Amino acid sequence: MDAPVDIRQTHRNCPPARLTPPQRKERLDKQNFSLPPRFIRGIQALLFIFSALGANGQSAFFAPIREAIISVPDQKLVVMEGGKKIATFPVSTSKFGLGDRRNSWSTPIGTLRVAQKIGDRIPPGAVFRKRRPTGEILQPNAPGRDPIVTRILWLSGTENGNRNAYERCIYIHGTTEEKMIGKPASFGCIRMKSRDVIVLYEMLSVGSNVSIVTEKVRKAVSSVAFAKLRPIAQMGATTMVAPK
Repeated sequence: MDAPVDIRQTHRNCPPARLTPPQRKERLDKQNFSLPPRFIRGIQALLFIFSALGANGQSAFFAPIREAIISVPDQKLVVMEGGKKIATFPVSTSKFGLGDRRNSWSTPIGTLRVAQKIGDRIPPGAVFRKRRPTGEILQPNAPGRDPIVTRILWLSGTENGNRNAYERCIYIHGTTEEKMIGKPASFGCIRMKSRDVIVLYEMLSVGSNVSIVTEKVRKAVSSVAFAKLRPIAQMGATTMVAPK
């Protein structure tokens, strides 16, 4: 009688069966199976929208970027977050008009950015000279005085039409001439009341956009809100295509 055969041992010692070219291609096709690119882009678009908006329109993974819009006709500064208006302050732009020419004392228009923030924990009314506190503190509307006070947000240009802003020392800053806030009265900078510039200082970060526009607040805010929504709408329209 023959000895029993260990099937496992026999199978282990057998050489693997050689596959024909069609069989090899079929196996590779199974191993390299992937979803259609359009389907993948559609899923990516959905994930992006949900992660960017989160619950109640708020980001689940990052805070909405804040920016400021300054309306020259209205002499107001509006802070925007995620396409929504969250704060409004009265301001004062230049009494010499708009522009970016050196030594013009005019306020530049277009999109600028906060390049530096100066004045952390400085008391309201603290006087600055060459961006350094002098130690003097003035009350609002101090007679005969018109220095930079309280806080400084130094702006830099991002466009050809405002490229000289940083060199010209265009700031958003506090002023003692608070009675003039609400109408053009500055020498090129954007002036604010001390209590308001302290709040704005905490709301904006270095790198935040500051758009100085010749439109009224309502139109400017609507344009920004539409610009925030348009990329998501376009992305959904171009990528959410059923796979073939």
